[in-house]
Amino acid sequence: MKVTTFKDIKTAEEKLKGIIKRTPMSHSRNCSEWAGTNIHLKMENEQYTGSFKVRGAYNKIQSLTDEEKKRGVIASSAGNHAQGVALSSKLSGVSAKIVMPEPSPIVKVEATRSYGAEVILKGDFYDDAFNHAQELKDKEGYTFVPPYEDPHIIAGQGTMGLEIFEDLPEADCVVCSIGGGGMISGTALAMKTLNPKCKIIGVVSDSAQGMREMFQHQQPTNNKRATIADGISVKRPSPYMYDNYISKYVDEIVAVSDDEIAESIVFLLERAKSVVEGAGAAALAGAMKVKDKLGTNSVVLLSGGNIDMNLVATIINRGLVRQGRLAYISVIVEDRPGKLSKLVEIMAESQANILEVRHDRASGQLMVKEALIEFLVETKNGSQIEEIRQKLLQTGAKILK
Repeated sequence: MKVTTFKDIKTAEEKLKGIIKRTPMSHSRNCSEWAGTNIHLKMENEQYTGSFKVRGAYNKIQSLTDEEKKRGVIASSAGNHAQGVALSSKLSGVSAKIVMPEPSPIVKVEATRSYGAEVILKGDFYDDAFNHAQELKDKEGYTFVPPYEDPHIIAGQGTMGLEIFEDLPEADCVVCSIGGGGMISGTALAMKTLNPKCKIIGVVSDSAQGMREMFQHQQPTNNKRATIADGISVKRPSPYMYDNYISKYVDEIVAVSDDEIAESIVFLLERAKSVVEGAGAAALAGAMKVKDKLGTNSVVLLSGGNIDMNLVATIINRGLVRQGRLAYISVIVEDRPGKLSKLVEIMAESQANILEVRHDRASGQLMVKEALIEFLVETKNGSQIEEIRQKLLQTGAKILK
């Protein structure tokens, strides 16, 4: 397979003019204070379809012959790639079929349909959708549009690097999440060509660390768990992407947890007034995890904003817990009159707002005449939570969490 060059990225830039949105990049005072260095946010969550994927998809479809366009294209995806291919096909006058797993969020299915693509729901997992797409490709003669393993896809994603350099030539570090690797490969190739000293830091979910393991010369585990950063949850890292791009242009890869990602989502909502999905917020979480390795002017690439609204409340709660602004406190106390009142009084004295209380006398972990009381409280920070715990201990309560 041909390897993408800087010239290919410049060619893609010409094809994408007037098609994609030139997304803004701005200095973030709040993120800079959090990191202790200048942080600039590349807002690709404001791109058409809500993510960067349209860049590579459109460039790929424009590279097809007239005969290939006439036969139509097919892709498999559970989210952003589906919408990128659907819109790109519509703009190119090409029919598109997108195979998505049956459990795909209905909002993503309907969004893909709204761009004119035919959606086929197949299987429980992405691999099922991919295999069905391959069967249809072979049977009907469609052209398959891959999510990352393609020089035209990588070149299209690389146009982000051109925009970053044009807006901030002094950028000396770019932090970017890694799923399949198309975004970081194209962006890193562009940035390293324009400024070889620019550091490129990749970020993976700790639930899918295959590419990081490969980068560290370890055997990839090829397994993954559910994560709020579903857009970068790739089971098997691509040797092609690693050998030709990531091993050459990426300086470091860091893993972040769902709690760290949730904290970044909440931070971006409150401080940047921006909705960013887990895969995009992972880049900020990664930047904050390696603050001491960032440059003087670092760019955090927020790759998408297509967050699953059904998960927003859960994600926000996890982020608030991470920030110490929401706490679950469980205690075992002597079951006698006035005990709950005393605990509530401690909460009030500490200026914590009680949101929920659960009182249990039947739990198997209790002794006779003991009660389990669980509080969900709104707090200011971790110090306030610790202060409450200490006061509860002074009453003779046993704290479980």
